[in-house]
Amino acid sequence: MAQTSSCQYIPTDTQKSGIPLIHGEDVSHIFEAKQEVIAVKQANFAMEEGKITAIIGESGSGKSTLLKLIYGLLEPSTGEIRYRGWLVPTRKDKLIPGHDAMKLVSQGFDDLNLYAKVWDNIASQLPNTNLSLKQSKTQETLERLKIAHLAQQRVADLSGGEKQRVAIARALINEPEVLLMDEPFNQVDAAFRDALQQDIRNIVTETGLTAILVSHDPAEVLAMADELIVMKQAQIIEQGKPDTLYYMPQHPYTAQLLAKSNILNPKQASAFGISTTNTIAIHQEDIHYTIAPQGKFWVKEILFRGFYKELIITDGENLLHTIMHPITNIQRHDKVNLRIEKHIVFNQ
Repeated sequence: MAQTSSCQYIPTDTQKSGIPLIHGEDVSHIFEAKQEVIAVKQANFAMEEGKITAIIGESGSGKSTLLKLIYGLLEPSTGEIRYRGWLVPTRKDKLIPGHDAMKLVSQGFDDLNLYAKVWDNIASQLPNTNLSLKQSKTQETLERLKIAHLAQQRVADLSGGEKQRVAIARALINEPEVLLMDEPFNQVDAAFRDALQQDIRNIVTETGLTAILVSHDPAEVLAMADELIVMKQAQIIEQGKPDTLYYMPQHPYTAQLLAKSNILNPKQASAFGISTTNTIAIHQEDIHYTIAPQGKFWVKEILFRGFYKELIITDGENLLHTIMHPITNIQRHDKVNLRIEKHIVFNQ
């Protein structure tokens, strides 16, 4: 069993009860350089056991820094992070940083021996005290990540997606309680991402593993994560279930990030027949149009998106993006009437 108490490293610590598996309170991290850089600012978060939590936001929002703070690679400048109620030890507490109950799969496959075989990369994480157990456990892990057929290949000869599976297998062989992944699908071809995501989902379901991943791509996490943490400019602006944040976001940035929503100020909203004193969001799928020769709006641009097209509709001053599905023969400059089924009103 992994060491889950920080008493071994922080003798003054006492366990807090009644909090989620991973709990952060007022967590900030400041990088000291010529100028101070606030990478995470006053973050409060909670992550439940046996769930997949995705930290999502644009590049530079602080996602990877938060992941390293949770693991203990970085020390909070303010606040605290607790695992099972105990403080997470950091570099100042441990000779080798990183929580004993967790494993981190970083970007770039830094931990892999590129010139060793897949089997050896994974088996090397186990001691030689019981060779038959080492053999069986390595084989089981290879099969779980569907890379048993690659066992005798060098890691250097694998594709990005295959290397990612090896990195995850290497992290999982010692049965950590928490798997942390930094942009795990970045180097995986789009055609293979769904399969890897589903395999991780299955492992979480079968083993009770807790997974935390960083992503900038909503398509990766909406179907995969149980919980989302949305970050912008070093701050957590929302946390909740994917469908809740998609349909009922509390912040315009969340709507834009997850739904590519149209964000309109009151003046822009009035151009489309919506009276409001607040910023609003209109999801693309909530805009309906009909061709109308005397229509007030027209199609400015048509963008091919594969099984659907994206229309950019304008009145000459304001723009709305909407979805065309099924694909019809509408053309650029065609005049249209609009019907907006619903919209989201923000308090800020």
